Amino acid sequence: MTRNKVEICGVDTSKLPVLKNTEMRDLFTQLQSGDDSAREVLVNGNLRLVLSVIQRFNNRGEYVDDLFQVGCIGLMKSIDNFDLSQNVKFSTYAVPMIIGEIRRYLRDNNPIRVSRSLRDIAYKALQVRDQLMAEKKRENEPTVQEIAKVLDVPKEDVVFALDAIQDPVSLFEPIYNDGGDPIFVMDQISDDRNKDVNWVEEIALKEAMIRLNDREKMILNMRFFQGKTQMEVADEIGISQAQVSRLEKAAIQQMNKHAQS
Repeated sequence: MTRNKVEICGVDTSKLPVLKNTEMRDLFTQLQSGDDSAREVLVNGNLRLVLSVIQRFNNRGEYVDDLFQVGCIGLMKSIDNFDLSQNVKFSTYAVPMIIGEIRRYLRDNNPIRVSRSLRDIAYKALQVRDQLMAEKKRENEPTVQEIAKVLDVPKEDVVFALDAIQDPVSLFEPIYNDGGDPIFVMDQISDDRNKDVNWVEEIALKEAMIRLNDREKMILNMRFFQGKTQMEVADEIGISQAQVSRLEKAAIQQMNKHAQS
């Protein structure tokens, strides 16, 4: 199979090495014995891990080079803190840390950018919201899905359009909170990239999901392997979106705790 050359931050990705498990263990043993040269080999040997992770973020309007650099910070933190004695695969430990580093970067530095063409949808969405509130005399605001159904437009367009007429909002801006864990803008948006799960995510998630109960496994499978939104998951299994959010976060925390224990 031909390997295409892609340069990110001056790195020719076609020439990146792939380390075997035995090589990884030997290198970590050397590093933890004080051999700093092993650290550079471990970083270079796991850059493909970073590249695989940033694929799920590089459609956010960010420069790939920026995401790659941030992901590398997460990788280096993973290498420095990895504990061989815990008998956990490095990818299982590193992926959540790389993802967390990128998410912090996006949260702190990058508001959503939308097209002006969505402004008409935004004003119509506000009208529909007010109509639904008045017609049903409801206390809670209509969901994005309800508004999108009335307008006959994708719910993603409604999310972005409403944001276009306000101050810039982060993907991590909470849009609903029932007193428990908040639901964020990004939870309303499906990512088609998640439907083609790359090998890194598959290894890390499936290994870490082994200890979850059936409901938690089902929710994470629908969210990260099928690319469904929390609202879609809630509709399918018959619970609220807030419950899905809480169960998802609890499951992820449990997986991270096991990976770091």
